[in-house]
Amino acid sequence: MNAISTLRHSRHASLLGNAFMAGIWAVFAYAHVLAYLHTSDWSYLLFCMTETVSALFFLIRTVPDSVSTDMRDWLLAIGATFAPFFFNPSDMALWADARYLLLPGSALLLTGLLSLNRSFGLVAAQRTIKTRGVYRVIRHPLYASYLISLSGYVLANTSTANLLIYVATMSLLLARLLREERFLAADVRYRAYMRQVKYRLLPFIF
Repeated sequence: MNAISTLRHSRHASLLGNAFMAGIWAVFAYAHVLAYLHTSDWSYLLFCMTETVSALFFLIRTVPDSVSTDMRDWLLAIGATFAPFFFNPSDMALWADARYLLLPGSALLLTGLLSLNRSFGLVAAQRTIKTRGVYRVIRHPLYASYLISLSGYVLANTSTANLLIYVATMSLLLARLLREERFLAADVRYRAYMRQVKYRLLPFIF
């Protein structure tokens, strides 16, 4: 059993991971609720709520039968999962109305999470393949929702730190998506799903 397998089955490691997420979430939530109270900008509250839902699904996730034990997959997943919690409200905006992108982004995120139910996971794993709802259109609606929401957030809250976090998060998500598909394609059922639903992230584009 390698180090990743050991950590997966360690109750202490699970508790430590959950505690770490709770800590950075608390700082993130405080900053965004405070920004909402100061500005009455609904987008801060919506962004906080959707990221909170993602965190809750992370906490109640099921343990899959087969999961990648490649350290690179775990580092990509941890980085992409936790990076958005480091975004901070900003008084600067390249495009203030971009906050409205949070509406379709959040709707897509919630739809994708509800479709997954407790099959939500941190790294690539062999779980029940979802083919209903938005999964009939694109194979990775959660990643698409992050692309839409985070783009809107950064355009409406433009700072050097937020731009750097955005570039890092998008790079991690893309690398994570490609490695996840490579792992899942080992399953004949997923290969059939890939033939059925041709687009990963953006219909008719990618």
